[in-house]
Amino acid sequence: MFGLIFTSLITFSHLYFFWRAASVPFVRKHFSVKAWTVVAISLWLLFVAGLFYGHWQDDLMAQWLELAGMTWMGILFLLVTSFLAVEVVTGGGCFFSPLARTLRGAALATGLVLSAIAIHQGTSPPTVSEFAVTLPGLPPVLDGKVLLAVSDLHLGSLRREKWLADRISQIEALHPDMVLMVGDIFEGHGGSKLQRPLVEMMRELKAPLGVWGVPGNHEFYGGPQTIKALENGGVRLLRNSWAEAQPGLVLAGVEDHSFSRRPEDGAGLTVKALTGKPPGAVILLSHKPWRAEEAAQSGVGLMLSGHTHDGQIWPFNYLVGHFFPLLAGRYEVGSMSVLVCRGTGSWGAPMRLWRPGEILRITIRADH
Repeated sequence: MFGLIFTSLITFSHLYFFWRAASVPFVRKHFSVKAWTVVAISLWLLFVAGLFYGHWQDDLMAQWLELAGMTWMGILFLLVTSFLAVEVVTGGGCFFSPLARTLRGAALATGLVLSAIAIHQGTSPPTVSEFAVTLPGLPPVLDGKVLLAVSDLHLGSLRREKWLADRISQIEALHPDMVLMVGDIFEGHGGSKLQRPLVEMMRELKAPLGVWGVPGNHEFYGGPQTIKALENGGVRLLRNSWAEAQPGLVLAGVEDHSFSRRPEDGAGLTVKALTGKPPGAVILLSHKPWRAEEAAQSGVGLMLSGHTHDGQIWPFNYLVGHFFPLLAGRYEVGSMSVLVCRGTGSWGAPMRLWRPGEILRITIRADH
């Protein structure tokens, strides 16, 4: 159902963009109606091939088709957004009609420039965001320990061994005491053949207090083998459970409500995950930034989440923020801090606009 709705939405966007862009003076001058139609159909077929063939196969052609199709999807989003801005200004062409075609030409140029910026930002190394968090109950001996949190790497056909190797080097250069993976580490397609070299490389990532994580929705899409791949990669998974990383420091993790967009469907998971925990500071990993109030009431001092990508490509963040009020950055819920990672990688198109990928570097402090 998602694939049908998603494909229909992209198809409608294609029809709208190529219809409106056909009136741009530059397009009218350099493309006949037949040629413009061929371009439109070709790019639509590229998207469909990337989504259905490229997404599920593992040969070289599939990789290039997925990359090209998903990149065109991102470009199309920015083009359509630029054209819709012109529609608002001109009332759908009813006002300032002599300028409408010129403004659409400006929208076409703007969309392409924004796409180039988004590709550059999406292929650049993630930034490092620094935070200091005071954790009630943290023993003084753990004061000043450094945690690194990553989320939404989306390892798979579009982000492979070279990209992962660069991220491991980036993480190691920050000298973390602990690494926390907050879901969607794998894209969830391609099977064991694609995941095997990535799993072997993940084993190289080590930290004195361990590498911990929770599954995200994409791990569930990939099935048990994808969740197992995380464990085989040296990640100690917390699946509605807790573990004492060090005396006085408890890590807990809740599984993603993978097929739901309703926060209430995760009711009670935090309580379940913390049942029987020893005293001390508590850090909760939850892929989606939901049910923060429940976590705060359960005695969690720090909640780490991802999933939102902060919208990934502006202005998509405004729509994502409607579903996820805790969109990105730091929030205070009661006495608990919430940090929502923008995502270390990206989903679909390797594009980000004004929302760069990030790694969270968190210094934990004792509550003296």
